[in-house]
Amino acid sequence: MAATADRRGVSMADVSRKRLTLRTAVARGLVCLKPATLRRVRDGHIPKGNVLDAARLAGIMAAKRTPDIVPLCHPIRLTHVAVDLAYVDCGLEITATAAARERTGVEMEALFAVSAAALTVYDMCKPIDPAAVITDIRLLEKRGGRSGSYIRKER
Repeated sequence: MAATADRRGVSMADVSRKRLTLRTAVARGLVCLKPATLRRVRDGHIPKGNVLDAARLAGIMAAKRTPDIVPLCHPIRLTHVAVDLAYVDCGLEITATAAARERTGVEMEALFAVSAAALTVYDMCKPIDPAAVITDIRLLEKRGGRSGSYIRKER
């Protein structure tokens, strides 16, 4: 007998009874690039312009617009978003931090910031490196709220 699909539909979590607390989240991801592409990024020789600045701005903008794209995310008043990019052996590592004094967490905002920044890196580098790979987007830590803190144990 085939399993029946869940017919309850979807709904946004009710956070109306939760206390306002400081919520923070840190997410990270990686864009793997060919060494020659990474040198061009570092030297500022990408035709579309400064990759790090564009990716940082895209990440910040994405965090602010998360509930417009992810259907069940609550609109929240972010008090801080930072997107940092670092050169690593295989490409660019992107770390996003989000914070808000809210009734719900900011994990999705941090993850969405990393995703948008990574897509921006890819978009700017694809003419010279279409084989670039976006990988390992994950939550590193979250703090605040009833469920407390979570810190990923990196391998």
